[in-house]
Amino acid sequence: MAPDILAEITGMLVEIVGDEYLLAEEVTMKTTFNEDLALESIEFVALAELLHHRYGAEVDLMGFLAEKDMDAILAMSVGELVTHIGRITHASLARTAPAGPATAATGAVPTSAAATGAATTSAATAATAG
Repeated sequence: MAPDILAEITGMLVEIVGDEYLLAEEVTMKTTFNEDLALESIEFVALAELLHHRYGAEVDLMGFLAEKDMDAILAMSVGELVTHIGRITHASLARTAPAGPATAATGAVPTSAAATGAATTSAATAATAG
């Protein structure tokens, strides 16, 4: 899981700071945001937005940073963020996993409005055709 998250964060960083800068610097778990990447606050905001779009509201970079003191923020590595995201996404998957197999095992049919509408339309079409 961590290599996938690392690759995704690297892609986000390339999008934010440009690939010409990151080509000279391979992003690893030990790469620091401040010293190695020299990320500025506006770039952290852009990263937070990309993380939100990719992982949802549960991955709150600004909230994660707010839990740290200034020295910890300045020393933070990409690996710390990868680990944080991994914990959150793993916990999220653990909460949603039991619902998936139970639905598949019982053969439950989705009851969304779209599914209900499609079934009603199909039934009406079949009734008029016959």
